[in-house]
Amino acid sequence: MPYVSSADGTQIFYKDWGSGQPVVFSHGWPLNADAWDGQMRLVAAHGFRAVAHDRRGHGRSGQSWHGNEMDTYADDLATLIDTLGLRDAVLVGHSTGGGEVTRYIGRHGTSRVAKAVLLGAVPPLMLRTDANPEGLPIEVFDGIRSGVESDRSQFYKDLAVPFYGYNRPGAQVSQGVIDAFWLWSMQVGVKGALDCVKAFSETDFTEDLKRIDIPTLIAHGDDDQIVPFAASAPKSAELVKDATLKVYPGAPHGLAGAFEREFDNDLLAFLNS
Repeated sequence: MPYVSSADGTQIFYKDWGSGQPVVFSHGWPLNADAWDGQMRLVAAHGFRAVAHDRRGHGRSGQSWHGNEMDTYADDLATLIDTLGLRDAVLVGHSTGGGEVTRYIGRHGTSRVAKAVLLGAVPPLMLRTDANPEGLPIEVFDGIRSGVESDRSQFYKDLAVPFYGYNRPGAQVSQGVIDAFWLWSMQVGVKGALDCVKAFSETDFTEDLKRIDIPTLIAHGDDDQIVPFAASAPKSAELVKDATLKVYPGAPHGLAGAFEREFDNDLLAFLNS
C-alpha cells in the first residue's frame, strides 16, 4: 500500500486515483479516507486526480503516541502534498478534515493550492466560550471521550445515527451506511481517537481562516447535529475573503442520500468554475 513518511517517521497511508488537477480530500473523525470513495471516484471520472489519506491514528496510517493535534495533522498533509509534487490543488475537508485543511493553509500558505472546500467543517471553533456562545459545552466532548473509553464499539454504532440524521422523522435509514461508519471508526487507535477529540473541539482556527486567499466553498447542512451550523459555517464565511456559503436545508453532518448527491453536483461545479 502507498505511504509517505511524516517528519517524525509516522507512516501516512494515501490513495491516488486518476490524473489531472489534483483534488485532495481530508476526512472527518473518527473515519478514514474510505469515507471519500464516492467523491474520489466522481472527480477522477471527470478528469481530476483524486488523492485522500488516512489521518495519523486513523485507518491504515501509523498510530503515533504523539502528534495527534492540528499542527501535526496539517504538517502531515503538507508532507503528502510535497512528496507527491501536487500543485494547483483543490483541498476538500469534511468536519475535522475541514480543520486540517484550514490549519494547513494557515501554516503552509496557498502556493500549491488553487481552491478549498470546507464541508460541515469544525472551524472557527466548536467549543463554547464567552466569545463563542454558539459553540458546544465542554461536557459534550467529555461525553464523547467517555464513550470512546468505555465501550467504543457501541458508542460508534450509536454516533452514526445522529451523524447521518437517521434520528429525524421520515429519515431513510441505511444499515449499510451505519455499518460502514462503525467499521471505519473501529480502525482508529484509542489514543489517536481521544487526542483528536481535543484537536477538533478546542482548536481555534480564526486566524487560519483569515489567511485563506483563494476561492473557498463553505458548505453545511443546517440540521447538523455534530458540528452546529450557527457556530461554524456562517462565521467561517465571514472570515474568508473569497468565500461562497452553501446551506443545505435539513441536511445532516454525514454525506448520504440526497444530501450527498447535491453536494457531489456542487463539488463538480466548483471544481470546474
